Amino acid sequence: MKMDIQSGAVQTLGAPDSLISNSGQVQYGHFDGPVKSFGLEHFRYTNVMDKPASHLARHFHFKQFQFVSVVTPRYVIGVAIADIRYAGTGFCYLYDIKANQLVETTWLKPLAMGCQLADSPWNGRAQLSSGKGKVTIEIVEGIWQLNVDTGQIKAELVLTPMPLSLPMAMCNPTGYSGWTYTQKHNGLKVGGSLTIHHEPQPLNRALAGYDFSAGYMRRETSWRWASINGYQGDDLLGLNLAAGVNETGCNENVFWVNGERHLLGPVHFAFSRAPEVHDDASWQISSQDGRVALNFRPLNRRQEKLNLWLLKSNFRQYLGYFDGEIRDGLGRTHYIDNLLGLTEDHFARW
Repeated sequence: MKMDIQSGAVQTLGAPDSLISNSGQVQYGHFDGPVKSFGLEHFRYTNVMDKPASHLARHFHFKQFQFVSVVTPRYVIGVAIADIRYAGTGFCYLYDIKANQLVETTWLKPLAMGCQLADSPWNGRAQLSSGKGKVTIEIVEGIWQLNVDTGQIKAELVLTPMPLSLPMAMCNPTGYSGWTYTQKHNGLKVGGSLTIHHEPQPLNRALAGYDFSAGYMRRETSWRWASINGYQGDDLLGLNLAAGVNETGCNENVFWVNGERHLLGPVHFAFSRAPEVHDDASWQISSQDGRVALNFRPLNRRQEKLNLWLLKSNFRQYLGYFDGEIRDGLGRTHYIDNLLGLTEDHFARW
């Protein structure tokens, strides 16, 4: 039995072994698990004049990134590894909740030399390292493992979903002839070992979520995003909301309640980028059908601006607290009260 509650006319498909068939057809829609392989060798990528894309275009236009967030009662850890072909980038931050302090380690690898990404959402390994430290994300039959060795953090963690819990996995058309595959799962239990500032950390209340995204994405893109991994009363909640990328056919919005997956409709993010607006100004996230009505109060952020001629990135990820309500696929209303989570505002030219 799958722990999945669908809403409205949303239909899910069994996960294909290969996202792209031998004939070059891309499978679009929501899946009930990770795809085993992308099948990139079969993809017929074309330019906007319907000519076969060059070998260089096939290589440089494919983008991929993986992100893991771990939340404990005392700390939040965020780890990202991205291969955007022209460069490999990554970060690992540590946020002290009580002190409201954030420290980070970053990596930038020209032409992605020394940057490794998993080539499958089912099995694979992503890694970045330098004298600053090393981060590794390993996926073994769909189970994510995170290893971190930096000046502040030493971690060997396994992220485990609740029994029968399903990830959000989907693929949409992107641009003229591209596609984007996105897989996320929140509300995951955390096992293993975690040491911060040489102090072992308990993991009995630790939770995590991940993001695996890859494909022939738009040359210029931007998105807004929100994520929660937390306990509200007796319930273990996970939330993923986004706007700006996966909206051509289906979206990636989903709410997990004690592992049960509830697919949601489109959402709108209301906030201000105006320089005179303080960083602690609240965000409003809502859906037209009334199922999502959230307020987010930022406390801190991780930000980075890169202007590298061909590449541009304006990245802000906020840490703060959510309030509001979400109605699940069974019609139950869940009230969110001062629950820690993340939002993000990102522009990329890659």
